[in-house]
Amino acid sequence: MTDTAVPAASVHHTRPPLWRNTNVLKWGVQIAVLAAVIASFWFLIEQAGTNLSDKGFDVSYDWLDGPANIQVAEGIQTAATDEQPFNMGRALWVGMTNTLRISAIGILASTILGVILGIARLSHNWLASKIASIFVETLRNIPVLVQILLWAVIVASLPELTGDPGEKGWFYASKKGISFPRLFYADGFYQFVSLLLILCVGVWFVRRYLKGVQAREGGEQHIGAITFALFAIAVVIAWFANGIMTWPRGIFHGIRDGWAEIPQGAMQLVLSALAVAAAVLWIKRFLDSRRTPAGLARLTDDDYFRMIFAALGAVVIVFVVFVLWPGLSSWMINSGSDFWGWLGDKFGGGRDTRPLDGMRPTLSEGGRFVNYAPTGWTLTPAFAALFLGLTFYTASFIAEIVRGGILAVPKGQTEAAAALGLSRAQSLRKVVLPQAFRVIMPPLGNQYLNITKNSSLGIAVAFADVVQVGQTIYNKNNQVLAVFSIFMIFFLICSLTISSVVNYINNKLAIVER
Repeated sequence: MTDTAVPAASVHHTRPPLWRNTNVLKWGVQIAVLAAVIASFWFLIEQAGTNLSDKGFDVSYDWLDGPANIQVAEGIQTAATDEQPFNMGRALWVGMTNTLRISAIGILASTILGVILGIARLSHNWLASKIASIFVETLRNIPVLVQILLWAVIVASLPELTGDPGEKGWFYASKKGISFPRLFYADGFYQFVSLLLILCVGVWFVRRYLKGVQAREGGEQHIGAITFALFAIAVVIAWFANGIMTWPRGIFHGIRDGWAEIPQGAMQLVLSALAVAAAVLWIKRFLDSRRTPAGLARLTDDDYFRMIFAALGAVVIVFVVFVLWPGLSSWMINSGSDFWGWLGDKFGGGRDTRPLDGMRPTLSEGGRFVNYAPTGWTLTPAFAALFLGLTFYTASFIAEIVRGGILAVPKGQTEAAAALGLSRAQSLRKVVLPQAFRVIMPPLGNQYLNITKNSSLGIAVAFADVVQVGQTIYNKNNQVLAVFSIFMIFFLICSLTISSVVNYINNKLAIVER
């Protein structure tokens, strides 16, 4: 029989031409589509700017440095000073901080309330389960704007604020808002925290030692109780002995002086080197995560895109530092020097006082009317209505998410916990909820995004958020497109930040598979 096998050396593989190469086509089409999208956006922006300019509306951002000539109802520093004039940029910044403030407090409050309601809906207690069910089924079916307006009416129907000027109380609720005691950090706070961190290092070593003893000898070492007791002792010591922490003042002031002497070119090189090093480290870790015992796994197009974008990000940062914004390095030198000086001033100088202090709400006289003095924590009527409306509305959805996450845990886990002698509360805390959080976190992030974006509804009750302040500004200067572009960038940053945090937590909660 004749062997018809073709020798391996005679086999010749020809590469297809570029227009038939699948890799070239995939990458080329995606890059072309991306370029077309960017070009389309650029064309639309240029066209909108030209049309507005022809009608006498020049789109620019020079107005940010102009005087605001408006009053913001609440927020950080709404009055002009010599060091910080109250311009339009500052007014928008006040609105942004108000939005962040209502969003952060609303997220915290709605999460706590939602978890409690979600657990209560599954409770064996008939009354608790029915109350939670009625709360959830009622509030999640009423539009959030209606709830905000309803709370605004309720707050407006509270009695007038009465009392003698200078009178102190524990709680006030009136048409002018809700006020209760305020806890704040005093002069010795930074010294207290520094000393507490140093003492906590010793507590950590003791805890580590006890864990080693328990691993070697077995038995119950009461690690949790001992750690808590040592931490409480450390808090007491740091509270009363924080006056010894005066020496960091000289260190931080020395860093301030050295930081101010950094040449601009050196700072540019350092920033560029950090960007390149971060990109290289990320790519290395990414490739290491794709390695198997047999070698490097085959990379997909998505993997290549990730590495390319990481490298392009470093290139963009270098371009910004050296070409697009060379003053960034000078700003970082000046800001860094100011920061180290500010931090050094928090130590020494007679700051051996208590770390925390509190003040009760106090009434003051403003003309013929009685007002709240800036001593307690006061929720204005607009803030209170928006906070209550957003919190109760979002909590009703979070409660359903928590209930669904708990029901997603296999029933055998609860039965196993009961077989080990755990109570229902212990089973919920140590077995069920840790597993349920893997299901809860993704939709919970969506609710956090919703509460941030729904904060713009505060304009209905005259809450001075970024949308309300921005609307007032563009009614004065006709810079509608510029103001809305700031809205878009601000809410985009908020959304991406929340999504990144939720994704990070979700990845940490994911089950690690072999």
